[in-house]
Amino acid sequence: MISKEPSQHVTPLSEDQAGFPEQVVPAHLTPPPAPQTMSPGAWFEVAKAFVVWFLSVVMLAVVPLSVALPYLIYQIAKFGPPRPEALTEDKTLIFLSILGVLPTHVLTLALIWLLFTEGGTRPFLKTLGFQWPAAASPTVVSLLCVLLALALLGIGLGVTTLWGGNKTQLDLLVESSMASRVATALVAVLTAPLVEEFIYRGVLYSALERVAGRVISVVLVSLLFAGVHVFQYSNNIAVIVVITLLSFTLSLARAYTGSLVPPFLIHLVFNGIQAVIILVTPFIQKGEEVTPTTPGLDLGHHLFEAISVYVCRMT
Repeated sequence: MISKEPSQHVTPLSEDQAGFPEQVVPAHLTPPPAPQTMSPGAWFEVAKAFVVWFLSVVMLAVVPLSVALPYLIYQIAKFGPPRPEALTEDKTLIFLSILGVLPTHVLTLALIWLLFTEGGTRPFLKTLGFQWPAAASPTVVSLLCVLLALALLGIGLGVTTLWGGNKTQLDLLVESSMASRVATALVAVLTAPLVEEFIYRGVLYSALERVAGRVISVVLVSLLFAGVHVFQYSNNIAVIVVITLLSFTLSLARAYTGSLVPPFLIHLVFNGIQAVIILVTPFIQKGEEVTPTTPGLDLGHHLFEAISVYVCRMT
């Protein structure tokens, strides 16, 4: 028989009881990280960085020539086409070509500002990482940078002394006249450390680190910096070794401090000491042939002796 009585009341399960049991993950196990995809913006920054680097190299070849071009046109108009040998020995032409590096560096700074601050909408120095490291005081950072620069100069002196080598292309330019010496020293101190660090450790390194990591960025930036200087020192392997060592040191300082200030200070001190040596050499060693190899490391072993001789002559 089928009863017509209503069925007994059944209490429905709660939503928590009706669901699937919650999965328990052991505390020592963590889910794998989600795969990270590189944003197109990071690669665009890398492209901009290499554009700046390429244009800076092109301007180093074009702008100094443009500065010297009026003088060259005047010489051709007055004396006719010069012999190639005469061009390489023309002291005024050499001086103008060195002086032309200054506007080249100014244009490079303007290009960096335009592309990486988006026309001034982003802070220039902060964007490039040009600020004191947070882990140490400015005094400590400055002292360590000076000591490191001196150590690099000492190592370079040992390498160039033991290895030797011929005069470089830059040696010949510096030795051509006192005006060229002064122009080279000014470029080496006033603009070269700042502009080169902005390009290599500021623009290039910052962009590459986001997509390639610290190690690859240090290697690529260091080799690019050393490679650009190879032409100037192509006939002196010892100087190329020193420049490469300097380049890796500057890149490592940028990588491990997270700041552009330490490599700039090391570069400034390194260049500044050599600029002083280049300027004082004609006065303290008259009559003695000295090779002011830039980076000028082979002059170091003469410096103290020459200063003492100069002081004795003055007294």
